[in-house]
Amino acid sequence: MGIQVKVPSVGESISEVTIANWLKKDGDAVKVDEVLAELESDKATFELTAQNDGVLKIVRQAGDTVPIGEVICEIEPNGQAGASKPAPAAKEEPKPAKQENKPAAAPAASGNPTGSIKEMKVPAVGESITEVTISTWLKKDGDMVRLDEVIAEVESDKATFELPAEANGILRIVAKEKEALPIGGLICRIEVVEGSPATASTGAATASPLPNPAVSNDKSYAAGHPSPAAAKIIEEKGMAPNQVPGTGVGGRITKEDAQKAQASQEKPSDFKGKAPVASGPPVLSDGVNRNERREKMSSLRRTIAKRLVTVKNETAMLTTFNEVDMKPVMDLRSRYKEKFKEKYGVGLGFMSFFTKAVCAALKEFPAVNASIDKDEVIFHDYCDISIAVSTPRGLVVPVIRNADRLSFDQIESEVIRLATRGRDGKLSIEEMTGGTFSITNGGVFGSMLSTPILNPPQSAILGMHNIVERPVAKNGEVVARPIMYLALSYDHRVVDGRESVSFLVRVKEMLEDPGRLILGI
Repeated sequence: MGIQVKVPSVGESISEVTIANWLKKDGDAVKVDEVLAELESDKATFELTAQNDGVLKIVRQAGDTVPIGEVICEIEPNGQAGASKPAPAAKEEPKPAKQENKPAAAPAASGNPTGSIKEMKVPAVGESITEVTISTWLKKDGDMVRLDEVIAEVESDKATFELPAEANGILRIVAKEKEALPIGGLICRIEVVEGSPATASTGAATASPLPNPAVSNDKSYAAGHPSPAAAKIIEEKGMAPNQVPGTGVGGRITKEDAQKAQASQEKPSDFKGKAPVASGPPVLSDGVNRNERREKMSSLRRTIAKRLVTVKNETAMLTTFNEVDMKPVMDLRSRYKEKFKEKYGVGLGFMSFFTKAVCAALKEFPAVNASIDKDEVIFHDYCDISIAVSTPRGLVVPVIRNADRLSFDQIESEVIRLATRGRDGKLSIEEMTGGTFSITNGGVFGSMLSTPILNPPQSAILGMHNIVERPVAKNGEVVARPIMYLALSYDHRVVDGRESVSFLVRVKEMLEDPGRLILGI
């Protein structure tokens, strides 16, 4: 028995992970510390490494959700794997002798048998499929088969699949028709023959008989008969099997044959000026894609969905709005951005101005920086600011620690570091927990106005939006100024209306007079 590899503990609040991707296949040789798979939790992505050298046996498939501590795969040490492999070949040695008198076995003599045997096992055909059924054998025991030639049809509870030969040689059937097999179960063996069976012999008379016995035998029962998948398509379209030409082995109707016939039936190619008869909804012309696809939600996406619904149901969330004239900040950036980057090595962005303004306002209105724990309100005398970062896996919210004590350049450097780690999927659990207030910037995607949802257990979140030239009144005149709408969503159980409005006005005042941020007044 191989060494069992279990899901490691990846964080105190994480009880399960999802297998995002297997980087190795079942049966592959692996080395100690080699990365086998990527695991996803609701907070981060982790790598699963091999604990020893050996042969990998996959227990749980990609997409499965596995509890912490459960077996995910096994690694059979190389010594054991090597000792057990010759056994199946030894047991099968007498079989070729028994088949010598069968017509299909005769060509094997001219095909240069190699003595090796290829075992064909049930492949992984879907993340939620654990077993399949052998629907139909298209080849018989003892038939000569070619590499990639379809030898059987396999059914699951969701679809029908074709099983191609994995080598040139003589087929030895192990699993019978209608037999259910688990993923990885042995289906058949192929006694490998060197070279292609059709060209192994030098004479034309010897080469041609190889495929003919199989074709003629198959035609006796397969010609004009659809595969299970093809039969379903034909039935749905109200067609008869004799209307569909079969191109499969022995004239069998394949799934592709049924699909092509379906397309030809729908194509109005024989219209010759007759008036069309309306008999139902309009038929779309060829080339219009109406396909659908289903994707299993990632662990991160499921957790985000669950938390957002919880916030809507368990908090008294309100949103207040204001607008800020961004011209003073933009003028300051334009004046000093080159010198700032030259001195600190980072660009001067808007996030540092908003973070500094938010931290100053949180000191004046501590309820906005608080959170609820059961029947108690926790007030924080520090500012850990969570920033929303969009990644290919979904939205993550890493935290800038002690943002109230950082300088402009330190904030900009931390924003770049966290955003890069988030997009690369390398954020740790510690980097995404413990924030006291959140900032989200929908303006980078063109959002004009929104009502951001709270990031529990925090009591408030500030939403930034795009900057647009709008007409405003200044000193009795209408002028065009770069305006940004701000939105503050807050939990009314902790934050009163007066505090929320006053907080947002304070942020507006400091952004419209950024000198106050620098002077701390």
